[in-house]
Amino acid sequence: MKFLALSVAALISSATAFAPTFRGSPASTTASTTSLAARKPFISGNWKLNPQTKSEAVDLASNIAAAITSDSPDADVALFVPYVFIEAAQEATGGKLAIGAEGVCPQIQGAFTGAVSASMLQSIGVQWALAGHSERRVVFGETDEYINGQCLKLIELGMSVMLCIGESESEYEQDLAGPVCAVQLKKGLAGIQKEDLSRVAIAYEPVWAIGTGKVATPEIAQSVHAKCRAVLAEMYGPETADATRILYGGSVTPESVDDLMAMPDIDGALVGGASLDAAKFGRIINFQSK
Repeated sequence: MKFLALSVAALISSATAFAPTFRGSPASTTASTTSLAARKPFISGNWKLNPQTKSEAVDLASNIAAAITSDSPDADVALFVPYVFIEAAQEATGGKLAIGAEGVCPQIQGAFTGAVSASMLQSIGVQWALAGHSERRVVFGETDEYINGQCLKLIELGMSVMLCIGESESEYEQDLAGPVCAVQLKKGLAGIQKEDLSRVAIAYEPVWAIGTGKVATPEIAQSVHAKCRAVLAEMYGPETADATRILYGGSVTPESVDDLMAMPDIDGALVGGASLDAAKFGRIINFQSK
């Protein structure tokens, strides 16, 4: 695997960290809206409100980094961790993967008690942050407008963002996955220019599959990913849509990752629970191409 040189200086200065690269077009029998279907995979973990101590975070990050070897797939790897563990995780992983933030405040400074700004994160070498995770939308009431503000601020500062989108179980049952994701995509990316899409990744996470053990079948996930890429094509053109990575998130496991990654429009995974187990997440990082 091509390890990423993620020094603090490099992270701050790089405006195109983890920009998609192409590996050639693998054969596939699954219909796809993309003509390239060969974006560099992106495997990421979201620790959420875990673990509970710095020492646990260091051990987990170190063991995950150890799973990345010269035999691993040529993929980008990142961990999104609680703010208080960011620098410890950076040191523990030694530049073998990126350490990102689980969220960011759209404002840079001012009377926003408890908030963390993009510039604060950037000053400690953070390049990536999540925006729009379903738990932030549902539990914390973050609106599409607030999420868009996060995306815009990160892009403005030359950082990168993983925009999370996805439908609830009732919306899925009403066959609204496509329309819901389209609205969230359009609102979340409003104001972001075509030339900046290289610093945006999309994570499709059906809410009904997060933390429930339920996983969308590869075919269901592929269908929604293809719809999302079609929306991106409408917004930015086919070439830009083809170059944008769309990850699947929702109870991804070592048992499901290979089949998911075999789909032409699934470019990686945003992993929750399994990213708290170094052995499980290591297997996901070392997914086997089909």
